[in-house]
Amino acid sequence: MDCEQLLQVTQNGKDWVDYLAALLTPTIAVLGSIVAFLQWRTNSNRLKHELFERRYEQFMVISNFLASIMTSGKSKPEEQLKYLSGTSGMRFIFDEEIAKYVGETIWHLAIELECLDSELVGVPVGEERTKNVHRQGEIKKQLNQEFKALEEKFSKYLQLQH
Repeated sequence: MDCEQLLQVTQNGKDWVDYLAALLTPTIAVLGSIVAFLQWRTNSNRLKHELFERRYEQFMVISNFLASIMTSGKSKPEEQLKYLSGTSGMRFIFDEEIAKYVGETIWHLAIELECLDSELVGVPVGEERTKNVHRQGEIKKQLNQEFKALEEKFSKYLQLQH
């Protein structure tokens, strides 16, 4: 092999090194983009899971509150405290409709039931007592219906879709 052929082989090898060096930067950029996308997707799924956990926790507080009323027939102060503390901030992770439903519909029925129960103390048998007891029965039936419909109302918020 003479010098001219050796120089040509060396030049061809240098060309390949130049090509590989030129392709290295875009390759690193593509790999970096893939890693960034995968991290974004992981963080997005984690956020969905954390939101689900918070929503489910509040759903269970409401469900347990209604179940306690169904089993005891009244709204106990300790259950009310759990309900109020467990449902605070609902408007931040649910829509306004759910927050209003929880804050007004369920809560007002439970408090009305408690008020009627406390008014019943010392009332003799008669028409006033009968009206009170019937109204309590209506509220309990309504709360029972709310308990049955609870899953349906919350179902769109308690879906883990990835």
